[in-house]
Amino acid sequence: MKPLLAVLIAIMTASVAGLAPEAAAARETVVFKDATYSPGTIVIRTGERRLYYVLGGGRALRYPVGVGRAGKQWTGAAYIDGKYLRPAWSPPADVKRDKPSIPDLIPGGSPRNPMGAAALTLSRGEYAIHGTNVPRSVGGFVSYGCIRMYNADVLDLYQRVNVGTAVVVTR
Repeated sequence: MKPLLAVLIAIMTASVAGLAPEAAAARETVVFKDATYSPGTIVIRTGERRLYYVLGGGRALRYPVGVGRAGKQWTGAAYIDGKYLRPAWSPPADVKRDKPSIPDLIPGGSPRNPMGAAALTLSRGEYAIHGTNVPRSVGGFVSYGCIRMYNADVLDLYQRVNVGTAVVVTR
């Protein structure tokens, strides 16, 4: 009975920390035979709601992500132009227009901050690959164009990439 109690305590602790048990194991190594992309490239397939970090040798790390909702998605190439842990967040103009009562700045670490544990800002303006404090949003069409990841997964990706890493977003 004691091992079962330990497992239940671990699950409850992960839930309290904002990480569902499946979030820590959400990424997986998969076959990725698209030779278009070189190792180290991030490929986001919005229709699949998956992000691939190309490893080379026909393999990639695949992560579940939340993507832009209808009318907010974009495709194209970008690169990572910044890496931030527990970033503060200022809502872009279109978010502020839709939600005028939202504060102009939400501090990093606040449960109301949509950036979660880390953010990788993209060269395409106001978009980022970032964590989330709402893990149930991962896997959906939920954002204004940003890519949402479980906090454990964005921290894993954060460690793997550098400023300048290529990012390609496709449908």
